[in-house]
Amino acid sequence: MSPLAMKLKINPIAKLLSCSNPAIEYFTHRDILDEEVGSVTDLWQLPPVLKILKKQEENGSWKYPSKIRKNLRSREDYDQFETYKTLGILVEKYGLNRDHNQIQKAAEYLFSCQTPEGDFRGIYGNQYATTYSPAIMELLIKAGYETDKRIKKGFGWLISMRQEDGGWIIPFRTSDMNLKEALTANEPNSPDRTRPFSHLVTGMVLRAFAAHPKYRESEKAKKAAKLLSSRFFQSDKYPDRKDKKYWKRVSYPFLFTDIISALDSLSFLGFSTKNPHIQEGLDFLKERQNDEGLFDLHIVRGGDKDLKYWICLAICRLFKRYG
Repeated sequence: MSPLAMKLKINPIAKLLSCSNPAIEYFTHRDILDEEVGSVTDLWQLPPVLKILKKQEENGSWKYPSKIRKNLRSREDYDQFETYKTLGILVEKYGLNRDHNQIQKAAEYLFSCQTPEGDFRGIYGNQYATTYSPAIMELLIKAGYETDKRIKKGFGWLISMRQEDGGWIIPFRTSDMNLKEALTANEPNSPDRTRPFSHLVTGMVLRAFAAHPKYRESEKAKKAAKLLSSRFFQSDKYPDRKDKKYWKRVSYPFLFTDIISALDSLSFLGFSTKNPHIQEGLDFLKERQNDEGLFDLHIVRGGDKDLKYWICLAICRLFKRYG
């Protein structure tokens, strides 16, 4: 019996390999079974990839759907948000990287949204986006930009934005402004650093640190990781995704902080099952495995019929890594 099968109630490998999705099959062979596979570039010619790439704008971005855009606040950069989400699909599901010229174009578009301070600004209007800045950095690092000086600048900014307790928050959430006032302000709010960290934000920041071979060794990141693990299955301190239910609402590629994305980051930051919070998270996932070998979880970011298999693959990676 494989080590993975011993850790889960049912071995999910056969289910993943029979799902008729060549990308999932590829990563199952490579990441879970440690088998020799062909080049990841073979996935770049799959019809879903070509369909996405065909919609890229000349400037490297992807446009937010116009039928939705008309109802949104004009001060927020939804094309930047759409490009971030699309890059996540290409990088995480199909392994595209900077060797592909359209990924280079997407990266340069996102870097054009970086300020001299080092953050990626626009998705929250003029406010600091301590959520999306590191999430964008995570994808750029995974796409091969880990040594780019602009990524280094981004980490410098993230480190400068820490709270006194070592975690992160959305700065404007520490002011008395309401959301409308914050998003129409001409200047970003500085954080009240005495306020407690947000696990939503800290979890998203740590994804950038976890993705980087150098910065994942940072003591600042490891301190923040301990804070994050201490908040598993608890309510956040701030209004955004405050309810504890959001720990159990999962997505792939990762978007907000949930139990799978948090465990994924912590696995790269030196954590093991000796930490009781890690074991609690893994036990939660194990108990939700069904008779098919998949997992009964609330999956968000719909539209992909194979999301349940992607989630299963992400969980298999966790159990293998924590082993």
